[in-house]
Amino acid sequence: MLDTVSFFFNRAADHLGLDDRLRTILLTPKRSVRVEIVTESDDGEFHHHLGYRVQHNSARGPMKGGLRYHPSMDEDHASSLASLMTWKTAVVDIPYGGAKGGINCDPSKLSEAELYRITTTFVGLIKEVIGPTIDIPAPDVNTNAQVMGWIMDEYSKYYGFSPGVVTGKPVDLFGSLGRDEATGRGVMYVLQECLHESQRKLADVTIAIQGFGNVGSHAARLIAAQGGKIVAVSDVSGGIANDEGIDIPALLTWVKEEGVVQGFPGAVAIEGHEVLTYKAEVLIPAAMEEAITAANANNVQASIIVEAANGPLTAQAHDILVDKGVTVIPDILANAGGVTVSYFEWTQNIQQFKWEESRVVEELDKVMRKAYRAVAELARQDQLDMRTAAFVIAIKRVARASASRRSIAHLLPPSVLD
Repeated sequence: MLDTVSFFFNRAADHLGLDDRLRTILLTPKRSVRVEIVTESDDGEFHHHLGYRVQHNSARGPMKGGLRYHPSMDEDHASSLASLMTWKTAVVDIPYGGAKGGINCDPSKLSEAELYRITTTFVGLIKEVIGPTIDIPAPDVNTNAQVMGWIMDEYSKYYGFSPGVVTGKPVDLFGSLGRDEATGRGVMYVLQECLHESQRKLADVTIAIQGFGNVGSHAARLIAAQGGKIVAVSDVSGGIANDEGIDIPALLTWVKEEGVVQGFPGAVAIEGHEVLTYKAEVLIPAAMEEAITAANANNVQASIIVEAANGPLTAQAHDILVDKGVTVIPDILANAGGVTVSYFEWTQNIQQFKWEESRVVEELDKVMRKAYRAVAELARQDQLDMRTAAFVIAIKRVARASASRRSIAHLLPPSVLD
């Protein structure tokens, strides 16, 4: 995935005419940390895991990014996602840089007590390089509000009361109202803006959603509440479809009780991968990276793809789809609702002033729609695809901030300064 992020960065950098020295400065992580985590299991044996935190860029503010607990987590994975966070925070113009990290563990095979020990040991090993004004972790794959609460508590043992060290915390522990559904809500906002360009509404299109975790389920719930017809959904268990529209409230109840979408009585069963190529006007990939590749891109029937996941399209797949006339709303814009409300949470923690949920929703609406319109306008003006336009905007902002901090202004071409 690191190669994919660099590919899209360089395409935008080519458009801007950046020289190689500036590209190296903007692409190179500020710091990469790898730590060895040794903890005791419930049965007295030892667990051994590796933890990572890659801090990509701090030119525009403290670094920000999730912590992922997954067996595939490694330094390259963290590096690519940290770079994405730098561009994501810049696209929506919030005062953060990018970071990412996690632990190469499988939480499904760990008890809560074991996961707690692994998490707190990890905090003890990286505490010097995170903090409310340095690097602020957040939930990602297989982490949640509870894990963020553990991190806040452990960090505060060393540095005193520090709710701003992480975001995505439980609401009862200084978290923000509206954070859980923020990414899904942001996905809905950018889709609404995209449809508005052709005088359409959510009720006018059919939608397929790959992934029914936090992001996919909240996006489905919010879109359905606005009249959107969701015709196919998948998760790790498989897929379901109903061309008349899936009853999303009923599906949410089913998943809460059964744990998976498979077996839902209000739809027919399909293979999970079929959701990606299902006959729907909008596709929302909301699961893991590289779900759509050169092998299946030509079979995608959607005319709009909203990247709710990070990196769900490979570079080849992206170009195949764009050449077909598909509008791809890129991850660094489409799923930025989560980090935006994380910024609101951090702001509340710093000010020690709690916002009403209505304010969170209103401010997120403003940020996401403004960012979409800026990207869409540049794409039209410079005849770019949406992803390249988003990277161009992000690179300009990060490059200008970097030049303001360091003696590299002479490296900035006029295209970055306009």
